[in-house]
Amino acid sequence: MSCFSWFKTDKKMPSKRMEARLVTIVKKVPTQHGSSLKNSESNKLPHGHSNHKQSSEAAENTEPPKGISVTSTTQKTFTFRELATATNNFHSDCILGEGGFGRVYKGQLEDGQVVAVKQMDHNGFQGNREFLIEVLILGRMDHPNLVGLVGFCTDGDQRLLVYEYMSLGSLADHLLDITPDQVPLSWHTRMKIAHGTAKGLEHLHEKAIPPVIYRDLKSPNILLDKEYNPKLSDFGLAKLGPFEGNRYFSARVMGTFGYCAPEYVKTGMLTTKTDIYSFGVFLLELITGRRAVDTCRPVCEQILVYWAKPMLHDRRRHHELVDPLLRGDYPDKDLNQAVALAAMCLYDEASVRPIMCDIVVALGFLAEVPAGSEEKINTVPQYKRDENPSVTGSMKQNQRTFDRQRAVAEAIEWGAMRQKQKSQIQEKKDQSQGIIAPKTSML
Repeated sequence: MSCFSWFKTDKKMPSKRMEARLVTIVKKVPTQHGSSLKNSESNKLPHGHSNHKQSSEAAENTEPPKGISVTSTTQKTFTFRELATATNNFHSDCILGEGGFGRVYKGQLEDGQVVAVKQMDHNGFQGNREFLIEVLILGRMDHPNLVGLVGFCTDGDQRLLVYEYMSLGSLADHLLDITPDQVPLSWHTRMKIAHGTAKGLEHLHEKAIPPVIYRDLKSPNILLDKEYNPKLSDFGLAKLGPFEGNRYFSARVMGTFGYCAPEYVKTGMLTTKTDIYSFGVFLLELITGRRAVDTCRPVCEQILVYWAKPMLHDRRRHHELVDPLLRGDYPDKDLNQAVALAAMCLYDEASVRPIMCDIVVALGFLAEVPAGSEEKINTVPQYKRDENPSVTGSMKQNQRTFDRQRAVAEAIEWGAMRQKQKSQIQEKKDQSQGIIAPKTSML
């Protein structure tokens, strides 16, 4: 997908000129905590315009938004030869995976650093536009739950991105594509992954200036390090802004079927709440071990949200959602709260979905308190706590944090139950008046 005609791969462009232009673009938009972005995709190009028109609009989009200062970039530029050497000439044995942008290879740089090298496929679904967006976003982001960009290459028509290497690969490898010899992810590990993913999205939505709408949250895009800490990757479809107001209208609907919010599919309206819906689907994947869309299942079970919908608001059926590979090893109360949180994220009406910071707090409670830990919180004898005032203060602070997280989680669960009660009351009222309420969909 190459929407910038001046970056099409069939047109030769000297590598130094491309590199200079790209570095200039990257030196644009600062965010809080050292992150910075640029509005490279703030306006979709209208269909039916000439290539000349697209080129002029693309050129305009390389300018930073008003009021945003310029900072330097620390990403390294690599030559194609360096990356070819690092990946053994892009040998098939080094392939880690393949996506819309192209293949990803494992490589080792001259300094010994192990990296993942993503090479653009000129015949693939993504191209220069996605390449630019990745550099512009990841090049200025620094967060433990966002994959780190080491550098890039723009030799000739080659476009390559160099990332930090994530030893465990994608979440899908451990959740959806699990082999018989693999140990299934435990409940606590799943909640830990959900919590870290939520923190990454919180940074994009609420810390970055302008905010970033990820738009492609799914299990294959969540990478894991050796401690199962998650990091968001693949920002080719991400959207910057809006700069004014709280709505963003996109000319095209892009993303992965099964994860897209209903209002986005119907109207193209894109907001941070679009990501919240996708997170609800993602959370369901972690709970159920099922794909968002699985055509190998019976028709009524192929779309995860449709299949789960009857069980989401019925606590007696929550256990039917759980991944059988967990073999019943999960806390019932934590399950109810996780399902309630997923249900709130999947509301049809975007305005009533929770915001990311509340999701982080709720999942913090579920991730930090494994099964059986709750009873051990206050088991330290009083005289031992009093012996060390600093320890006492620390424990009190931890207890307050724990209580707050639990309160938010319980409030979210209560909110889901309250929403169900209101819907039932309204249905009864409509029936008494002879009104048949229209059926609503959660996708």
